[in-house]
Amino acid sequence: MNTYHSLSPGDLDRFVRRSKASSALPPEHDLRHIFLEILGKAAELVPSEAGAILLDDPLVKVRDRERNELVFVAGFGPPAGALMGRTQPATEGVAGHVYRTGTAHLAVETESDEAFDDRLDQETGYRTRSIVAAPILIGTTVCGTIQLLNRLGGRPYDAHDLLLLEVFASYAASTLQNVLDTRHAQELAKIDDLTGLFNDRYLHVRLREELARSREMGCPCALIFLDLDHFKPVNDRHGHLVGSQVLREVGYLLRRVTVGEDAIVARYGGDEFTIVLPGRDADQAAALGEEIRAAIASTVFLTRRYGPDLPALHIGGLVTASVGVAAIAPGEGPSPDTGAADLSNWLIRRADQAMYAAKGLGRDRVAVSAA
Repeated sequence: MNTYHSLSPGDLDRFVRRSKASSALPPEHDLRHIFLEILGKAAELVPSEAGAILLDDPLVKVRDRERNELVFVAGFGPPAGALMGRTQPATEGVAGHVYRTGTAHLAVETESDEAFDDRLDQETGYRTRSIVAAPILIGTTVCGTIQLLNRLGGRPYDAHDLLLLEVFASYAASTLQNVLDTRHAQELAKIDDLTGLFNDRYLHVRLREELARSREMGCPCALIFLDLDHFKPVNDRHGHLVGSQVLREVGYLLRRVTVGEDAIVARYGGDEFTIVLPGRDADQAAALGEEIRAAIASTVFLTRRYGPDLPALHIGGLVTASVGVAAIAPGEGPSPDTGAADLSNWLIRRADQAMYAAKGLGRDRVAVSAA
């Protein structure tokens, strides 16, 4: 009986954050179940020793597929447990070949197949004799690969197996699209339409929850509050359509920089953004704030054309950010019996004041609220 593996539910979340401005997914255990069910059904159609789903990371992918990496997000069989979360350049192996070309591939004998790369076999000690793989598409965009290794029954894969896997890859794509559509419909009220980040209403809900959890567990909680500098001249000079696109790109930048931080990123309003960092103290939040500040200062916005009213303007060296940081450690706060809502407002106020202190010191810098 096969043992199935996948990334943790939280890690899986980011691999389905695609196309639509949306946020939280169906329950985490359901998301994991979806990926494992896809592989299980594929193995039923084409009995195999092993198999895997590899996806690109939508937060770092670029248009040139050769420059992307694929990540093992789910798998079964002897090598699967060692491969979860492992990245593979899109220039390597059968999975990379299928991803780059967008076409299915059959390697009847891997020893004579030009696309096959035995580096993973060397790493895991597994021997891949035959492999069949098909692309996974969301709409018309290739986002990953599903592959099966070593057909059971003592014979290699054939053209019929390839056709079956192609059909099943379409099913996998439809399933992932349903995930996107479901979460979009269910979570739209929590999302800022422009940036795809959480909105301020949901921020307040989550911040209260995290502060209550931090108090219960005796751990710190930090908040970053940032405001874009020189954003009004962008609107005045180029118009609000350009300003809105800059805000979208800042939202994307914040999601990218905070990957792996267990962060709650929200647009607070206008050109203000907040980031809740459960379990982080002021120094850790300030280090992330500096990384964000530097990333915004070095980014060139609107590097490509978005339509007749949004030409590529290459706006660089103008937009910066003033960043305020506040944190609450166990035993800190207005008083031990302060309610979660009041504690949330207190922390936001401190971070906001620190942000204004950063502006007063010359902008484009990080300021930390005094404990």
